[in-house]
Amino acid sequence: MVPLIAAVAISSVAAVTDIRSRRIPNLLTCSSMVLGVGYHTIINGPQGFLFSTAGLFLGIGLLVLFYLAGGMGAGDVKLMAAVGALLGPKGVFTVFIFTALAGGVYALGLLVLRFRVTGAAIQLSTMLSSSKFGASSMDAASTGNGKTAVLNYGVCIAIGVLLTALWNNYMR
Repeated sequence: MVPLIAAVAISSVAAVTDIRSRRIPNLLTCSSMVLGVGYHTIINGPQGFLFSTAGLFLGIGLLVLFYLAGGMGAGDVKLMAAVGALLGPKGVFTVFIFTALAGGVYALGLLVLRFRVTGAAIQLSTMLSSSKFGASSMDAASTGNGKTAVLNYGVCIAIGVLLTALWNNYMR
């Protein structure tokens, strides 16, 4: 129970800092990794150490390809590693599943919001460009303002941790 509460608190702080600064501090993630490994080692000895480090490395493994592909920052990977150190392999995998679901909903929401805000402007631009200047609708639609919606994945991880806590306490 203590590691789960710590994971909820740590991921919540990470979500707030991710929203504010688009960064998740190394001080938070690295100290959380040490906290998780240390806690489990003290409580369960060598088996606790193996449990926690397995969760830590699984947490890295679950997100490192997305980081390498440019889909997220290193702070997100380190946060998932810290969650893994606290919750172990099974716990971090559950968090990963809920995080992926939350990320999908979050991304869909950003797309809907972005379309709602820019959709009318793009349609108007397409109509005016194609009728006035003879440009194709694809040419007009491809020229945007360069602003893209940003997905703060630390928020998704925090939601994943919270849903895991609720799942562990109320759904079982």
